[in-house]
Amino acid sequence: MKPEPKRCAVYTRKSSDEGLEQEFNSLDAQREAGEAYVKSQSSEGWKLLPDRYDDGGFSGGSMERPGLKMLLADIALGKIDVVVVYKIDRLTRSLGDFARMVELFDKHKVSFVSVTQSFNTTSSMGRLTLNVLLSFAQFEREVTGERIRDKIAASKAKGMWMGGTLPLGYDKPKGTSRTLTVNEPEAETVRLIFRKYLELCSVSRLQSWLHENGIISKIWVTEAGRTVGGNPIVRGALFHMLRNQTYRGMFAHRGQVHQGLHEPIVDEHLFNEVQDMLNAYARRHNCQESRVMRAPLVGRLFDGSGNPMTPSFTHKKNGTVYRYYVSAHLSKSPRKGNESLKRIPATAMERVVERQVARLIPNNHDRSISLPTRIEVHDRTVQILLPVEHLAAIREKLEGKERVEVDPAEPNSLRLSIPIRMQRHGGKRIIKSSGPTESQPDDVLIKALRTAHSMLETDSKGMPTLQIAPKSPYERRLFKLAFLAPDIQKAILDGKQLAGLTLERLIHGGIPACWVEQRQMFMR
Repeated sequence: MKPEPKRCAVYTRKSSDEGLEQEFNSLDAQREAGEAYVKSQSSEGWKLLPDRYDDGGFSGGSMERPGLKMLLADIALGKIDVVVVYKIDRLTRSLGDFARMVELFDKHKVSFVSVTQSFNTTSSMGRLTLNVLLSFAQFEREVTGERIRDKIAASKAKGMWMGGTLPLGYDKPKGTSRTLTVNEPEAETVRLIFRKYLELCSVSRLQSWLHENGIISKIWVTEAGRTVGGNPIVRGALFHMLRNQTYRGMFAHRGQVHQGLHEPIVDEHLFNEVQDMLNAYARRHNCQESRVMRAPLVGRLFDGSGNPMTPSFTHKKNGTVYRYYVSAHLSKSPRKGNESLKRIPATAMERVVERQVARLIPNNHDRSISLPTRIEVHDRTVQILLPVEHLAAIREKLEGKERVEVDPAEPNSLRLSIPIRMQRHGGKRIIKSSGPTESQPDDVLIKALRTAHSMLETDSKGMPTLQIAPKSPYERRLFKLAFLAPDIQKAILDGKQLAGLTLERLIHGGIPACWVEQRQMFMR
């Protein structure tokens, strides 16, 4: 009885491309051995397929190989019955990849054969033996990787450049040298960046200055001939540059610093001054970070152009921490766009969202800040996406220019539009919704009211008297807040003061002594 034909594909691989230009190379030798094996099994119906599945210069530790991808695709199409390789490690050196391949082979009833190691993967014993051999192949690959890493570490300890991203200020070594070459025009730019950081005392301000002056990252050509770089220098890259030991003639590797063979382009004194300032900032950042609340709107807040807004914060010299949400577009191009909407105070934004959602959906008060699925900040509105099942309840409570509708792009969501206005109080930007009955405590005004009362004490007759003499004209004006009508003070503490009643208006516009006149001015 004539045996059933078996279509055989020979797969070959070589890790490096060395010698592949020869007329008869390693891939040809592997294929010749495979063809001879297939021919020896012709009595079993084996027939060699004409297609070549060759991978020259590709590691066996990865599945990203064109020849292998073509082989697996043809197996999935049912074109192959037997895969023939010279040795098992030619197919792969990874146990995980091998397990996935065997699963694919079994699914399509494909056998796997090694010319120098006779195995049949259709049997459990064959798969066990293959796994044992492949374990040794993977061990060899890992040991080879360790030897390469040790060689790189030893070379860096001797001050040699072992490749990677070229730092601004240096060019690639020439010829067989392993020493970086100073690029003097770029080196002067690096020195300018270090000096400018000491002048500006802020990486963010330094980034803005570089953007304004058109200073970009290094442009260079990789070994593969690809041009990289030439982009605006982002904040993270600036931190890396200012910390880079290469600029002082050293190499950092695995937590150790070694003397390099290349020339330094930043003198030791300038480099150390920059490190001291960076370290001072890091200590201040660590001390204050615990005081900064986690940003509850992160991942859901976007500016009017659809750019995500990420949390950020700054420290003042008095220890005050200010939290913001900053547009990703602004962080890359600091001077483009409308900054008032690209950088917004975090607490004010969170307060608007939380209070509006709690007011319109009162049963969800405990999780009102987490209920919105998306928040967009536009010029005069905040648009909040909420689950559509709340549509009827929200429509009953809308006020003024508030609007709600089913979102056309997401039928399962409703889009709530809340009018807002941005104001400055005491040099700080705040956001207020325009709802007529919205409770909006003014933290600046409340703090000023409490400061005014701290200057008073009660005498034996129960009358308020001045306890501390005001030190400035501003404090003398601030002191008058303690003599506002009681109902006006209560409205301020409850956040129900008249819209537009700000600290600036009270201390600069004058406060009448008569409570009736105060109510006419500040409560109508």
